Amino acid sequence: MQRQGKAKTPRRPGHKKTSNTEKDPVGVYCRIRPLGADDEECCVEMISNTTIQLHPPDGLKANRNGDFKETQYSFKKVFGIQTTQKELFEDVAKPLIEDLIQCKNGLLFTYGVTGSGKTFTMTGSPGQGGLLPRSLDMLFNSISPYQAKRYVFKPDDKNGLEIQSQVDALLERQKRENMQSVPKTPVSSRQKADPEFADMISPEQACKYDSVDEDSSYSVFVSYIEIYNNYIYDLLEDAPFDPIRPKWLGGGTPVRNTEFVTPQSKILREDQNHNMYVAGCVEVEVKSTEEAFEVFWKGQKKRRIANTQLNRESSRSHSVFIVKLAQAPLDADGDHILQDKNQVNVSQLCLVDLAGSERTSRTRAEGNRLREAGNINQSLMTLRTCIEVLRENQMCGTNKMVPYRDSKVTHLFKNYFDGEGKVRMIVCVNPKADDYDETMLVMRFAEMTQEVEVARPVDRAIYALPAGRRHRNQAFKEELSRRLEERGGPSNPDDPELMNQLIDSLPALPACELLDATDDQTLPRLVEVLERRHRIRQMMTKQFSKAAITLKSMLQDFDSNFSAKENFIHDQRGKLGEKDKVISSQKTELERLENKSKTLEYKIDILQKTTNIYEEDKRSLQQELETREQRLHRELSERKRMEQRMQGMVADTKHKWEKECERRVNAKQLEMQNQLWVKDEKLKQLKAIVTESSSGSAGGGPTERPDKPQRPSREKDRPATQKRSASPSPMPGDVFKTRGGGQAVQFTDIETLKQECPTASSRKRRSGSGTDDQENRVPAASSSHVYQKRRKP
Repeated sequence: MQRQGKAKTPRRPGHKKTSNTEKDPVGVYCRIRPLGADDEECCVEMISNTTIQLHPPDGLKANRNGDFKETQYSFKKVFGIQTTQKELFEDVAKPLIEDLIQCKNGLLFTYGVTGSGKTFTMTGSPGQGGLLPRSLDMLFNSISPYQAKRYVFKPDDKNGLEIQSQVDALLERQKRENMQSVPKTPVSSRQKADPEFADMISPEQACKYDSVDEDSSYSVFVSYIEIYNNYIYDLLEDAPFDPIRPKWLGGGTPVRNTEFVTPQSKILREDQNHNMYVAGCVEVEVKSTEEAFEVFWKGQKKRRIANTQLNRESSRSHSVFIVKLAQAPLDADGDHILQDKNQVNVSQLCLVDLAGSERTSRTRAEGNRLREAGNINQSLMTLRTCIEVLRENQMCGTNKMVPYRDSKVTHLFKNYFDGEGKVRMIVCVNPKADDYDETMLVMRFAEMTQEVEVARPVDRAIYALPAGRRHRNQAFKEELSRRLEERGGPSNPDDPELMNQLIDSLPALPACELLDATDDQTLPRLVEVLERRHRIRQMMTKQFSKAAITLKSMLQDFDSNFSAKENFIHDQRGKLGEKDKVISSQKTELERLENKSKTLEYKIDILQKTTNIYEEDKRSLQQELETREQRLHRELSERKRMEQRMQGMVADTKHKWEKECERRVNAKQLEMQNQLWVKDEKLKQLKAIVTESSSGSAGGGPTERPDKPQRPSREKDRPATQKRSASPSPMPGDVFKTRGGGQAVQFTDIETLKQECPTASSRKRRSGSGTDDQENRVPAASSSHVYQKRRKP
């Protein structure tokens, strides 16, 4: 068994700090997406294939004078709204695939505002494959005949590859198949391919690199990571089960096989060649484009996306799809891989889909969305800062430290900006007027990035073995098989059974040992056997000639029959050609319908995702609505209780006031009676005085005063149930006078009392004698007092 070798990541020794190193500027391209609606206002105009012009939308003034200030920006190439995915790939990504096969690294990332078409440019849709699927398709179309068997190249844990022999690779395959815990590599089959990535590239659009080294073996490894909230997560890592922390059902039964461990963030490390890599990242070996699609889609389903105000499926993380190509030369015989670790090279291409920059004031992000937007903008700001420092160091000759470590994105790709490969950037632009301010910032960053130069990788020979080894080995095997077939021998000369049959058909040779120089028996026997073998050989030759003549006649007959059949087949082919045209037209229609069906399935899937997002929002809103309804119900119940309480208080207060009013009415009735009695007494006294004076003047002598009538007690006139506890409150306009006994009596207007207390007037009217009854009830003290007052003058 041969010793395993370890591959090295390609790195040019001493490429840094060299004054004569050739440099190329970062290639920046611009792609303009179509407007969402025809009535939307456009603020981007394509002037030429390298220049665009931005003009402010209506209502936005660029300066105080009110004049519009238009700006122009130049790129390496500008792709308009009519540009196809194939044209974009041939200009941008195809050179990077060629460099990848030539053992050179590459970095391609999309940059732009949210909703500008970055993910579509990188991934594409059914029938319109983006840069990533086309890059994989071109790579496998180029190296497919020269791929090594699975597990010949084995990744290690230090960003390198180990080389295994054919036997070790076979044992590794059997081991992987037997181990259930190790995830198997997806099967290369198009039957169960995801509809979103099936048939992305039509066969007529497939491309191939012709300058592939045929004397080398290749193997492709892919990995897929995302940078979310400045943490690195592996999208191809299967979430393991947690056997300790079970998930409990409602019935009290633990379900341990549905509890997954939360994915942990990966860390960045530096290998022995000072290249950055993600430690512990899963690298899957793929052998076809379909297999790579399945691996990519497996990770794409785990990528974090969300619905925002600006984009229905907004990427909330930066995704990095890494394609690593291992290349090792064949040995001198051209049959096996050379087991020399110094002759193995590994190149990689990073396809980065950056999350879109956005303003929280426009997205109205809250909670986790706000935090995600802040981390996205912070990482993009760090990328701008690194580009600014690089440009300043190159243009001004300064040696400022580039802050690569401030963000995981810049820290992971710092080797590319230091001269480890080509760097390409596609700036995606949405021409609608609402994105004008963000588009201006993107244009300024793109303009600054074009001024940064990256060292050009140096071409170098990989090995010193002669070329054409694989072709000579294949030609030798084909020629050997052809000659064995012409001789009538076995197609495989190493088959021992056929050789033994041929030897057994001949007579056996006698013993050829000579015991004496005068031995006359051994040589004649040997000559006899050889002559017999010679006769058998001649007989076999005659039989072979007869068989050949017979076969030739049969072949001639067959040729004549074959010519007749060829004529018949030619006629049938004519008819078949006509049917093929019909079938081709039907196939074209069928392909059109299939593409339409796949597009509709793709849209249905997007709508399903959107529906799920809306359903989650609906459930949260329903929960909030139920909470508010419960709160409102409690408030209504409290309000009803307060109303009942207030109604009881109002009823009690009303009852109290009714009693008080009744008391006051009774008091006023009594006062009115007192006032009427007093007035009646005054009238009686006045009448008595007048009568006395008239009788005195007539008789000339004094007359006896009649006895003063006694006033009956007022207790008889009061109701039996009425008890006067206190004097009523005095009313406005009341007049107080003092009676003879010193008791205060309250008087008021007669008409007012009659209006307020009609019971007293009605009682007076109901009485039979009127004032005569009251005159008999005048007390003597009161009469004498009034009499004395009248006689005073």
